[in-house]
Amino acid sequence: MSASPPPAAEPPVRPGSARASFLALFPSIMLPMFLGILDQTIVATALPAIAADLGNVERIAWIVVAYLIATATAAPVYGRLGDAFGRRKLLIVSLIVAMSGSTLCAFAVSTEMLVAARVLQGLGGGGLISLSQALIGQSVPPRERAQYQGYIAAVAVIASTVGPVIGGLLTEFFGWRAIFFFNIPFGLLAILLLLRLPPGTGEKEPFRFDWMGLVFFATFVWSTLILVEALRGGALAAMGPALALAGLAVAAAILLYFREKRVAQPLLPVTLLQNPSIWRADALAMSHGALFVSLIAFVPIYLRAVYGASAAEIGLMMLPMTAGVGFGGFAVGQVISRTGRTAIFPSLGLMIVGAMLLFLAFFAPAMSMLQFAWFLGVLSVFLGTVMGVVQVTVQSEAGKRMLGAAAASVAVARSFGAALGTAIVGAVLFAAVGATGIAISGPLEAVLQGSETALSGIDAATEAAIREAVATGFRSVFLTIFVFSMIGCALSWTIPRRTV
Repeated sequence: MSASPPPAAEPPVRPGSARASFLALFPSIMLPMFLGILDQTIVATALPAIAADLGNVERIAWIVVAYLIATATAAPVYGRLGDAFGRRKLLIVSLIVAMSGSTLCAFAVSTEMLVAARVLQGLGGGGLISLSQALIGQSVPPRERAQYQGYIAAVAVIASTVGPVIGGLLTEFFGWRAIFFFNIPFGLLAILLLLRLPPGTGEKEPFRFDWMGLVFFATFVWSTLILVEALRGGALAAMGPALALAGLAVAAAILLYFREKRVAQPLLPVTLLQNPSIWRADALAMSHGALFVSLIAFVPIYLRAVYGASAAEIGLMMLPMTAGVGFGGFAVGQVISRTGRTAIFPSLGLMIVGAMLLFLAFFAPAMSMLQFAWFLGVLSVFLGTVMGVVQVTVQSEAGKRMLGAAAASVAVARSFGAALGTAIVGAVLFAAVGATGIAISGPLEAVLQGSETALSGIDAATEAAIREAVATGFRSVFLTIFVFSMIGCALSWTIPRRTV
């Protein structure tokens, strides 16, 4: 195996000037990052209401998955174009596309239309977090990035905390469509703030976009996720299309690898991924995305179906979980800035997360709704030890010239992992519920809707059986998510770079 290339040296930045640059930049990038995080959590509490209104409850995960697939596809495009033409300019484009998609989501009249609109929203959202991270990285030296990740964690705390509450309240009093209108004025304000920043400069060399790399990459991402959906029912009739999709995904991955090694300006520079610290950190981001976003997507289903929680109650019960991740990230960022240690935190944190998920798999039905919510809150504090470490590790190894590509590689990995994990967990849940003999359509949709009118068509015994089936199905869900945590834990212990 060839030795990985050394990271590019970065010019020294005086601490005072770094802090001044960061504080001048932070107000302008805060809103795009806020919106990128909010789009994940604000939708989660509305999922039961969307399923009840539009039907196709077995496809509900794809409202989340479609967004994540699109962000995974778009993130490296924004990273590469941002490196070439200026990150501020591309961040504005990202906001415009995301707002357009959000508007179309609000007018969706079917699950299929909503999924398509979420794809457009994700094509914009793919640049919100990765470009914001890259803008920070170009202004702050490596050791101090951990400290400033605390500011980012604070934004994550606010967005993740208010997202479920806002989503629940809007859904309860104005309907689920209101959640997609909510971020439009904030997107416009973010554009105005970005226009205040200096335009920045791109690369001096002539730029050529890697269109074939994008085709191969998009083919790999989409075929992999559609493969999971094709296998969801486990029917023999799906085996033929599944094999074709698997072959297409493998072929696209191989072609992408050789394409990116050969082209002068690659979409996904393989020189970065040959660095063991970077590829392990990206794989860790993938595991974290699969774990956390699966919880965000399916805990509202659990709260509605098992406890009968309203949309507003779901938002409140998810507060401990969403705030816990941000609090954990903020605390770890401060400790890293003082000690320089990095990978030890997710290594230990994910061990605790795994143990707590095993406990949930077997004892969640015995918990009250409040106990369940606070248990997830504690679990999420340890889950918050991951992403700050990933960002600091990847940015430190990549060097300043490749910051956009490095930040995009993290966004791609996390989004792809989240999409794949959510699709797998959705398949596991509905297979487990179906195995109990409960019909997925009709009765389950009535329970998710929760109104007296919807429930009038089923008797009390059937309603109780549906709630019991969902509780049983979630045992498989928590065990599946436990596997994600153990994969991430193993990766954390093997990251070569453990300090900054």
